[in-house]
Amino acid sequence: MNKSADNDRGGLAAMQTPPVVSREAWEAARLEMLVKEKAQVRARDALAAERRRMPWMAVEKAYVFEGPNGKASLLDLFEGRRQLIIYRAFFEPGVFGWPDHACRGCSLGADQVGHLSHLNQRDTTLAYASRAPQADIARLKARMGWEMPWYTITDSFDADFGVAEWHGHNVFIRDGERIFRTYLVNSRGDESMGTVWSYLDITPFGRQELWEDSPKGYPQGPTYKWWNWHDNYEAEAAPNAKWAAVTDAGEAAFRKIAEQERKAT
Repeated sequence: MNKSADNDRGGLAAMQTPPVVSREAWEAARLEMLVKEKAQVRARDALAAERRRMPWMAVEKAYVFEGPNGKASLLDLFEGRRQLIIYRAFFEPGVFGWPDHACRGCSLGADQVGHLSHLNQRDTTLAYASRAPQADIARLKARMGWEMPWYTITDSFDADFGVAEWHGHNVFIRDGERIFRTYLVNSRGDESMGTVWSYLDITPFGRQELWEDSPKGYPQGPTYKWWNWHDNYEAEAAPNAKWAAVTDAGEAAFRKIAEQERKAT
């Protein structure tokens, strides 16, 4: 019997559960919570805006990785895009699960990664890096159904960027062939990565939508308009007029709901 079924057997009687209330009382409690949730969203947006203004660190060392097609430089990992996020995953001899699996925590994170085409459309590449040989990485990706680019670390990259002992996401931006480190998220906070939004919020350009507080000259465009089916970005580069109308109506509806909620609280 699994743990869930075992818990169901005992019911909720032994738990200190919240009170059961009327619809009206539930709606009032929800609106009270919504005030705090909206404050958290605004604080998250402000923190992301501050992150976009953090200083950059020039990467002076020439790092070398092994990829499916042979040796690759850090610049190669960008795949021609301007932003790069590298997750240091633990898959190598000595790590729990080797050689059949990567670290359980890293694997759980890999299972959360959204479709990469949405990040790519925002000029951002996500890559994984470990010390396992490429043959083992290819085998693991096939077994687990993972599709992100995954490279082998061959030098001091992990030690130099704070991810030799524990997992973490390092963020880089390039100006031509010049590369800069812009951010690192590790420890608590790293476990929430995986969505398009969580990744873009740690990049120097952010989500690249007009509502964001970004430095002057940063790339920005209309909210929602760039969203697309993951298999349609190349076929339809320009925003679709019908989709633009849908999102305009949605924004108007959201503003109305927000105003109603503001008055209710």
